[in-house]
Amino acid sequence: MIKKLNTLFVTLFGIGKINFAQGTLASFFTIVFLFYCFHIKNYPNEFILIFLLITFFYSFYAIAIYIRDSKNKDPKEIVIDEFIGQSIPIYLYEIGHNTEKLTNEALYFYIYIFILFRFFDIKKPFPINLFDKKFKNSFGVIFDDVIAGLYVVLTIIIFMILKSKLF
Repeated sequence: MIKKLNTLFVTLFGIGKINFAQGTLASFFTIVFLFYCFHIKNYPNEFILIFLLITFFYSFYAIAIYIRDSKNKDPKEIVIDEFIGQSIPIYLYEIGHNTEKLTNEALYFYIYIFILFRFFDIKKPFPINLFDKKFKNSFGVIFDDVIAGLYVVLTIIIFMILKSKLF
């Protein structure tokens, strides 16, 4: 029973078991889920943060158990790391804009965040590639996506600074 629950967790309720664009589908699920939490249900930021932190910390254990007896230490079906990495820029966008947001504005930012995250997660620029290649454990599986999420944050900050200076 626990093994099945763990598999559901690391595969994001089976999304990772789909044999097509697992990471992209998991990232898309994440933006839909977080949009629902922030804009449809209007859950408090603190509640969402606690949920994301629990997911983050439990992921280390869950992934370690899932890959323990496997030769492949970063199987494609593990997509909880995409959920974590994609959540970082979305959460920071939401708390950074603690004012009333129009739905269209939020949707545009979610789409930008989704595209940027997928770009950095697929291309794996330095140091993302180091975490992906050097750490063949749950830390490496998770932290390449965490850094990709932080790259998205940095990219959006740079864009916003340039936009404010040029326009």
